[in-house]
Amino acid sequence: MRWQGERRSQNVEDRRGASGPRMPGRGMIGGGLGLVAVIVVVMLAGGDPSSLIGMLGGGGDPTVDSGAPRQRTAADDQQAEFVAAVLATTEDVWHGILPGYVEPGLVLFDDAVESACGTQSAAVGPFYCPGDSKVYLDLGFFRQLDRDLGAPGDFAQAYVIAHEVGHHVQNLLGTSRQVHDAERGLGEAEKNALSVRLELQADFYAGVWAHHAQKAKDLLEQGDLDEALRAASRIGDDVLQKRAQGRVSPDSFTHGTAEQRARWFKKGFDTGDVRQGDTFAAKQL
Repeated sequence: MRWQGERRSQNVEDRRGASGPRMPGRGMIGGGLGLVAVIVVVMLAGGDPSSLIGMLGGGGDPTVDSGAPRQRTAADDQQAEFVAAVLATTEDVWHGILPGYVEPGLVLFDDAVESACGTQSAAVGPFYCPGDSKVYLDLGFFRQLDRDLGAPGDFAQAYVIAHEVGHHVQNLLGTSRQVHDAERGLGEAEKNALSVRLELQADFYAGVWAHHAQKAKDLLEQGDLDEALRAASRIGDDVLQKRAQGRVSPDSFTHGTAEQRARWFKKGFDTGDVRQGDTFAAKQL
């Protein structure tokens, strides 16, 4: 991806190096991996996922800190520059598509972070909080995406950022609120089905961003599109569940299958038309 010559967004807040409690947050949208995927990462790394489950589920002590702040490297700072450049391209694209577009913030953090959606562990992956209109990202997620989930490449990382910005677009358009209201009184499986449609639409919006960014700036290099499609596939619910537990439970899907995530991103990329991304009206996802 040709990003070095792009401007840097001024909406990035760098909280790396700060420490704090690890407690589950509420109201966030679009945890990039989700708990099942985090378990996969821990298992692949040879760790014990039970301790992580306890932490996220309230079984551990939320006030315990991990120790000294992580040492920041030159590679970390280069990646932060990349994030700011990608965020700037999303700003340019969505200003061109949505009149009156309000830019989101993006917070870089290590380990855990305070947000309007509560205190959240990095273990849930990148997420968007509608309460403060900010995307939250621990750069360690990109290492997991590459090393543990087999989805390397800078455009794979850009897709992740664009997906979370897609949730911001949904917030601005009122889609997130409509889904939240519709969930009242529904069972768990029905809520999950709505979540899948919300997440697939965010994938579609990420594709729309890629379409317009490429058209305006010629950002993509050979293989970039494949990187994004591979990332979308590797974090499909079916793939992650099968790796984590050896079986697939469709009623518990919250983000969509590998095929669905890649296809909706590709549809956004091919059309560049936000009107074609109504996943809630789609008879077949």
